[in-house]
Amino acid sequence: VQLVESGGGLVQPGGSLRLSCAASGFTFRRYVMSWFRQAPGKERELVAAIGVGGSTNYADSVKGRFTISRDNAQNTVYLQMNNLKPEDTAVYYCRAQYSVAYWGQGTQVTVSS
Repeated sequence: VQLVESGGGLVQPGGSLRLSCAASGFTFRRYVMSWFRQAPGKERELVAAIGVGGSTNYADSVKGRFTISRDNAQNTVYLQMNNLKPEDTAVYYCRAQYSVAYWGQGTQVTVSS
């Protein structure tokens, strides 16, 4: 099983990034896919999730700015992040959840001028 995140980096406030999480080793379409983040000194928190049927939910702090999507043909989940703020700075993790949970290794997002 592998979850490999990519797309992180340094961006100025107001900028955009698109994170990707490529999955392998399990039946992707059966899993709820989520993005979490963890800032220094803080607990890991749920950012966004997408169900097997495409339903989505978001943390209040990112509603209207972030969009989660999935491509079952490509076994990939995305997180489009717009209007980024310094408080969005964190390591972003991908999670696959069904009977068990799998985690990726994380990708750093830094929002700074």
